[in-house]
Amino acid sequence: MRDTVDLLEAIGRDSTLRNASPDELARALEAAGASAGLREFAANGDGAELAKELGIEQMHVEHMSQTGGCEGDEDDPSHYPDDDQGEPQSDPDDDDNDPSK
Repeated sequence: MRDTVDLLEAIGRDSTLRNASPDELARALEAAGASAGLREFAANGDGAELAKELGIEQMHVEHMSQTGGCEGDEDDPSHYPDDDQGEPQSDPDDDDNDPSK
């Protein structure tokens, strides 16, 4: 596996390899003794064998269940979720909104 990682790093460093056609890259990888999974990925874009070789498991996570909604931002008056007009609602504890001052 280390050879595969080294070859991937070499492809990233070498613009000739990065911009090579799939056939050219496959030939270069074969000449370098790359694994079957890396050669298959370069030639056909099929990463299943490469993922298996590297021990990568595809994980799908529903993003919405991992994050909360917008709770508002006290520093930005347009981020008040309770007011559809974008106007900040007055806070009874806020002395700045007291008209007697």
